[in-house]
Amino acid sequence: MSVDTPEAQTPPIRRGVPTRLNPATLLNNPAFFYILRRLITGFFVLLGATFLMYMLVVWSGDPRQNFESYPPDIRASKIRAVTEALHLNDNVISRYFNWLGGAGKCFVPGMDCNLGKTIDNTEVTAVLGNAITTTLRLVLLSLALAVVLGVIVGILSALRQYSVLDYSVTFTSFLFYSLPIFWVAVLLKEFGAIKFNNWLADPTIPIWVSVVLGLLFGLVLAAVLGGSPRRRWIVLGAALVVTVAVLQYFSAVEWFHRPALGPGLILVLAIAIAVIATILVAGLKARPVLSSAVLAAVAGTLCGVVLQPVLKNPSVGFLVLLGIIAIVVSGLLGWFIGGEDYRSQAVRAAIFTGVGTGLVILWDRVLSNFARFSDKKFGRPIPTVGDSTPNFQGNIWQHFLDISTSLLLPTIALILISFASYTRYTRASMLEVMNQDYIRTARAKGLTERTVVMRHAFRNALIPLTTVVAYDFAAVIGGAVITENVFGWKGMGTLFIQGLNAVNPNVVMAFFLVTGVAAVLFNLIADLLYTALDPRIRLQ
Repeated sequence: MSVDTPEAQTPPIRRGVPTRLNPATLLNNPAFFYILRRLITGFFVLLGATFLMYMLVVWSGDPRQNFESYPPDIRASKIRAVTEALHLNDNVISRYFNWLGGAGKCFVPGMDCNLGKTIDNTEVTAVLGNAITTTLRLVLLSLALAVVLGVIVGILSALRQYSVLDYSVTFTSFLFYSLPIFWVAVLLKEFGAIKFNNWLADPTIPIWVSVVLGLLFGLVLAAVLGGSPRRRWIVLGAALVVTVAVLQYFSAVEWFHRPALGPGLILVLAIAIAVIATILVAGLKARPVLSSAVLAAVAGTLCGVVLQPVLKNPSVGFLVLLGIIAIVVSGLLGWFIGGEDYRSQAVRAAIFTGVGTGLVILWDRVLSNFARFSDKKFGRPIPTVGDSTPNFQGNIWQHFLDISTSLLLPTIALILISFASYTRYTRASMLEVMNQDYIRTARAKGLTERTVVMRHAFRNALIPLTTVVAYDFAAVIGGAVITENVFGWKGMGTLFIQGLNAVNPNVVMAFFLVTGVAAVLFNLIADLLYTALDPRIRLQ
C-alpha cells in the first residue's frame, strides 16, 4: 500500500501555459488593498474639498462685476456672454455638479476633459495645459537640483559633525532659508542678468577676483576632504593656485568670448567622473572597477571626437539613441573587464562614467554655440523676464540655450530657498541612523566606511526625506507664485492669482483639482516608497 507524499500530490507545473489571475488572491494582497483603500479615501477627500472650494469661490464675488466699467453697449454683451458661459443663472449646487461631471471625464480614458470656460469664453483645459507645462519646466528642475544638492551637503555635514564644514553649512542653510524670495529674485535679476550681460561685453577677470574665488573654492574643498591641518593647508594652496591659473588663462585667451571645452578638457573631466564613480561604487582599491570606468571615459571621449560633424545640429531622437548606445557599450565594458569578483560594481561604474562623459560632450556642444546665441540675443543672453524668446530661430543647441538661460535665474532662486530644508532634514536623519546598533555592527564586521554609509546608513536615512520631497513636489505643482510674478512666468501660480482676482471660478477650480490630485497621489507614493526603502515596513 503506497502513501502519497506532499510532493506527489502537487500538480505538475505546465511551463509556457499562462496562469489565471485569481481575483480572490488579488484582493487578499495587502499592497493592492492598501492602494485601493487610499484611493477611495482620497476620492472622498477631494470630493469634499472641491465642494467647499467651489462654494468659497462663488461666494467671493460675481464675475460680471469685471465689466461694470465697460461702455453700456459692450457691457451688456459681455455680461450676457459670461452669464451663458459660466451658467450664472443656475443654482450654485447645480453649477457645482455640472462642473464635477465635466471634471470627472478627465479621469476616464477615452473621454474629453471638460473643466468649463473662463470669463473670456476660453476653454479652461487650454489655459491650464500651458500653465502646467510652464510650471513643471521651472519647478521640476529646481526641486530635483535642490534635493540632490541638499542630500549631498547634508550627508557631508553629518559625517563631519561639529566641524568647520558642519557649522558653515548650518549657517548658510539658515541664511538662505531666512531670505525673502522676492528680494533674492530681484538681486539675481540685477547681478545675475543685467551686470553679467554687461560683463560679457568685456569678459576679463582681475587677478584679485581670481584669488578670492580660489580661496573660496580651496576653503570649501579643504572642509569637504577633511584630514589633518597639514593636509588641509596643502589642499587649500593647491586649489588656490589651480583656480587662479585657470581663470587667468581663460581671461588671457578670451575664452569667455567663444567658450568651448575641447577634446583635452573633455578627457580630463571624463577621467575625473570615472574616479568619482569608482570611489562611490567600490573604492579606488578595486582596480578592475577603476579600469572599466577609465576605459569608458576614454572610449566616450574618442566617440565624441569622431561624432563632432553629426552633433552640429542633431535631432532629439538621435541624441536619445546615442545615450542608449553609450549605456549598453559602457555596461559591456564593465561586464568583460570587471571579472567575476567585481562584475556588478564595474558595470555600474562604467555606465555612470559613460553617461557622465556623454553629458560633458553635450555640454561642450552647448558652449560652442553660446557665442552665436549671444549675438542673436544682441549681447544679452541672460533674460530677466519670460520663459523663452518668442519666434527664436536657431539650431537645437541654441534653442536649448534659449530655454536654459530663461530657467537659470528663477531656478537658482528656488534652489537657494529649498536647499536649506533638504540639507537640515538629511543631516538630522543621517545623524540618527549613524547612531543605530546595526551601523556599529556593520563597522565591527570590518566593512569599509564607504559601504557603511552608502549601503546601510543612506538608504534608511532617505525614509523621512521621502515624505518631505513627496509633499513638496505636490505643492510646487501649484506654482511658485512670487517667483513667477518677479520673472514674468505664466505658470500655475500666476493662473491661480489671476483667477482669484477676476472671480473666475472654473480657473480656480482647475488649479485646485490639479494640486489636490497631486497631493493625494504623491502622499500615496511616499507611503509605498517606505516599503521599498525599509523591508521592515509592511502595508497591512
